Amino acid sequence: MSKWNCYMLGELLSVKYGKDHKKIGDGDVPIYGSGGIMRYGNQSLYKGPSILIPRKGSLNNIIYSVGPFWTVDTMFWTMIDERFVNPLFLYYSICKKDFSSLNVGSAVPSLTIPVISDISVEIPDLKVQERIARILKSLDDKIELNAQINHNLEAQAKAIFKSWFVDFEPFRDGEFVDSELGPIPTGWKVGVLSEIADITMGQSPNGSSYNEDAIGTVFYQGRAEFTNRFPNRRLFTTEPKRMAKSGDVLLSVRAPVGDINIANEDCCIGRGLAAIHAKKAFSSFVFYTMQALKPEFEKYNGEGTVFGCVNKDALNTQKVIVPPDNVISDFEKLVSPLDQAYRIGFEENIRLAQLRDTLLPKLMSGEIDVSEVEI
Repeated sequence: MSKWNCYMLGELLSVKYGKDHKKIGDGDVPIYGSGGIMRYGNQSLYKGPSILIPRKGSLNNIIYSVGPFWTVDTMFWTMIDERFVNPLFLYYSICKKDFSSLNVGSAVPSLTIPVISDISVEIPDLKVQERIARILKSLDDKIELNAQINHNLEAQAKAIFKSWFVDFEPFRDGEFVDSELGPIPTGWKVGVLSEIADITMGQSPNGSSYNEDAIGTVFYQGRAEFTNRFPNRRLFTTEPKRMAKSGDVLLSVRAPVGDINIANEDCCIGRGLAAIHAKKAFSSFVFYTMQALKPEFEKYNGEGTVFGCVNKDALNTQKVIVPPDNVISDFEKLVSPLDQAYRIGFEENIRLAQLRDTLLPKLMSGEIDVSEVEI
């Protein structure tokens, strides 16, 4: 640390106010708010590398931009003095700080330019900064690549499901019959969800059994830990009651009804969730069927009650199109490998993020010497 120097952020960058974007347009310039990208436009405030810092709202949602961008008035943007600091290094240095603790104390969490400018950072020489930034960026780039691959895998799987079970494209040369859900191929039928899946409604354990120390069984009360596909671990319980198996679809059954994830391990589920367990190992078919049913589940959010909910009887009797087993098996052969590849990428991203988050404070404190590291 003897070679690292202390600076105030105000010595390394200038903080600027965002402003309203009057011409939205159909451009490709991202328009940022405190929650991330709001939309795209055709004007930019600045074209150089910049760190975007929330002025109001989610104060820890710090964003790094390397190209043209616009920020609205809930977001500060910055001009960085690259004579002294590598912009990407400074971004990672800022990311490890808790901006929410700097809230100036209004009804809406807020920051001011003087508060930001007075934040202290320790920085080494520019060559070391660049090496540190490249190490961390290599991890973030791989995480982003995996996320893009997973996005494409999911898009392929959804397209195949729609082609087979909504548009019936592979079966157009055969005969169709009328049904209460519209024309379907001959030999198919309209059934109910309980014909293709076993349903378990969640039941919350005693609150005194909850912990965040990984003691007992991982526990999901509701949709709070949901991500795009697999939930994030947060709570555990030593007194599990109702369980979901790895691979089960997790459905939010209390407001808002209809959000969906997949259990990536055996877990306890609370009363806000139901576990949908595919029969005959048709896991991918059941998952994409549940996604297709989302508009039906969302209707329970507007049934006139203060909090929407759906019960087991309603789930068991939910109408679905049921193809012959050989058709579902053929679908599984195509789509299950896509879903498995998605899971591998997701789990790798968890490990990469943990590695990055472990390295970040060590690199930013000089605990790890990278001065001689060739990347």
